[in-house]
Amino acid sequence: MKNATALAGGMTRNGYRLVSGGTDNHLMLVDVGVKNLTGKECQAALDEAGITVNKNTIPFETRSPFQASGVRLGTPAVTTRGMKEAEMAAIADMISEVLLDIKNVGAAHKVRARVRELTAKFPLPY
Repeated sequence: MKNATALAGGMTRNGYRLVSGGTDNHLMLVDVGVKNLTGKECQAALDEAGITVNKNTIPFETRSPFQASGVRLGTPAVTTRGMKEAEMAAIADMISEVLLDIKNVGAAHKVRARVRELTAKFPLPY
């Protein structure tokens, strides 16, 4: 819960609206439509950066479900690796960095290098 709250706070700090105003579990739905982005393009750009999210419709959706106006973020995978609130803030910043220049594949690849550096510090448990 602490990690989800920290990630939600980081997304809010970076100017994104959380559909529910926050989170009370391990998931959150981020409205990217307010930044004239689609969930589909955000999912693709973040995948290029090594960050997995899912496009998702939001309440009162105006776009096709295939485009969507939101992305769903979750913390279980990174929490299982041992990441804490500080890492959640860094992840929120990396997501924001990619989405600020969504068509810049080079920027996404720079973030990918930082993602690899971060995940190397928190190997998968066996």
